[in-house]
This record gives sequence, C-alpha cells and structure tokens, in this order.
Amino acid sequence: MKHGATKMICICLFLFSFFTFPSLSEALGNEIKSKKVNQDVIRGIEILYDWDFDQAEKLFYKVIAENPKDPIGYFYLAMVSWSQLASGFWSSEVVKEYGNRIDKAISVARQKIEEGSPDSFTFFYLGGALGFKGRFQLMERKWFSSFLLALEAIEALKTCREMDPENRDVLFGLGIFDYYTARLSGVLKFLTYFLLHQGDKEEGLRKLHLAADEAVYSSIEAKSLLMHIYLFMEEEREKALPMVKELVGRFKNNSRNKYLEGATYIFLEREPEYRAIVDIFYQRARNEASITDASLWRKRALYLEASYHLFFGQSNTARFKLESILSQAEPDNDPFMIGWPLLKMGMSWDMEDKREQAVSYYKKVMSMENGAGAQFLAEKYLQNPAKKKDPFLCY
Repeated sequence: MKHGATKMICICLFLFSFFTFPSLSEALGNEIKSKKVNQDVIRGIEILYDWDFDQAEKLFYKVIAENPKDPIGYFYLAMVSWSQLASGFWSSEVVKEYGNRIDKAISVARQKIEEGSPDSFTFFYLGGALGFKGRFQLMERKWFSSFLLALEAIEALKTCREMDPENRDVLFGLGIFDYYTARLSGVLKFLTYFLLHQGDKEEGLRKLHLAADEAVYSSIEAKSLLMHIYLFMEEEREKALPMVKELVGRFKNNSRNKYLEGATYIFLEREPEYRAIVDIFYQRARNEASITDASLWRKRALYLEASYHLFFGQSNTARFKLESILSQAEPDNDPFMIGWPLLKMGMSWDMEDKREQAVSYYKKVMSMENGAGAQFLAEKYLQNPAKKKDPFLCY
C-alpha cells in the first residue's frame, strides 16, 4: 500500500473509531449493578447500539439531571450526536451539537478534578472526551493540536489505570492509540516521534483484545473496532467473523452490522452465506410496517449487492444497483445512502481505468453539504485511484 494511501485510510478510520463510546460486557461487576445511574447508562448504550437515538438521549438527560457534576451523562449524550454522525447525519447542526456536548463533558470532568473529588472513571471519561475533541482537529487538518489532545487523553487514561489497575476499559483507548500511531505515516508519523510515542501495532491489538474480552463498559465497542480493523486494515477476515456475528445477534435493528456480515462473506468468497444475508435484507424490508424503514433495509440489500459486484470486478452491474439506490434518495432520512453510493460509482469507473468519470463522482461527494463520511475516502481516491480488490470496495 502506498505511503499516501496508508495515511488517508488511517485518518479515515481514526476519525470513526478513536475513543468511540464505551459499551457493556455480559459480565457486569457488582459495583456497576449497584448504581442506578450506571444502569440507566447501560440501557442507553444498548439502545444507542440498536440505533434508537431519541430514546437513548432521553436516558442520558436523566443521568445528567441526577448527577449534574459527573461527566458520565454528558459524555454519553455526546455519543448520541457522534452516533448520528457515524450513521451519515453530517449536518452542520449535528456537528455543532456534537462539539458543544463534548466540550461540556470535558469541562465537567475537569471541574470535578479541580474540586478534588474525582474517581478513576472521571479520568476515563475525560480521556474519552478529549479523544473526541481531537477528531475535530483531525478533520480540520490541524495535526499538531490533534495530537496534543490525543496525548492529553492518553495521560488521563493512564491516570485512570493508576487509580484502578484492574480497570480493563482503559485498555480500549490505550490500545487504539498504540495501534493507530503505529499505522500512521507522513506528517502524522513525524508527530508521533515528536511526542515520543511511536506506537506498537501488536501491543495495540493485544490491548484491544483484552478490552473486548474483559472490559465492563468497552467490551462491545472493542469488538466492533477489532472487526473493522480485521476487515479493512489487517485484511484477516476470519478473525472478524465471530465479532460480526455477535454484534448482529445482539443488535437486531443495526443494519450496518448486518451489512458487514455480508461484506465479510464477500471477502471470504463464501457465496451461499453472502446470498443468505442479501435475502435477509429483502425479507426485513418486506416485513417492515414503516415505508421509511422498509426503504432503508431494501437500499442496504442493493448496497451489499453493489459491493459484491465491485469486489469481483463486475462494475457495470454494480452501477445498476447503485443507480437504483440513488433514484430512491432520502436526504433527510438516509443520507448515508447518497454519499456512499456516489463514492462507489466513482470506484466502479476506477475499476475500468476510466479516471475522468471516477474523478467526477469523487468531486460530487466532496461538494456535498452532507457527504455522510464518504468525503474522507473521496479525498483519498482523488489523489490515487481505487484498485481492484481494494478492501474499501466493501465498506
């Protein structure tokens, strides 16, 4: 993989995965069970993973009302906005809301520390919130300030670990930092040397696996991140499959996880299983009472089929599926299914070495008010064309 391509891919995944929201493992400790506020957070996280943003937001506002001086509720309220961004809702309003909420989580955590009443999770949520703020700096290409925030975030997590050595949740953030700093290149790589942290890919993966297996809050999200790493970064798809299946089985309304299960079978060239996933998408669309929900599942079926055809070099058939999705565009309800199909239209032309047509689609994505996150890869492919068997053909 070329130097510039590695850099842009790492940036793209860094933006979507660095300090994502902690989740719940099956093995809750007695301390967590005994606190009602944590039970509310736990329920909110579960609901958020199943894409019910409104209900999750209500629960997190309840947490804030009951504990206004604790950063936990503010942190998870920011995660609602981040989940909306990750689902494709990149409107200026959501971006602004996200920034305001993450700043509030940071200020509440710092205030609690200044008052001399922090516990280990005060530093845990401070580290997570600082990591989120760093993502804004990355999006603005403010490399140095982004890494200063990342360094401050890591220091907060290390403090959390010193206060509670048995805390496995902090390994999630520390593992991410180790893994991604090892994968970065160019100016970002230079900054890791400047900050005296060169990264260690294997150590990062080790920490992430420990978090996946043993963390209380971060177990599920660690599995989600490892799933993405093994699918799109390390290209070790067999390792991703158990995590994909677990997430699909647990969160029935999360169509993205189901799509990634289908993508995994594409990578592994397991045709019957891939076909079965496509059928499930269409069946789900037929069973939905809501027209909007039915459309969402139907378009994901088409998107999965388009990814299959792209990956196996059937560009014309892929474009037919993508055009069908774009003909049903719903900017307000499903922006993800505009920016990403447009990106893959460009990739389809790159598969045929028709660079001019490809560039025109990448530019369309870049010019969108809401590129739904596809703009990060569009920028990459404007610099270097997509190649056959590119893992992001199935993203």
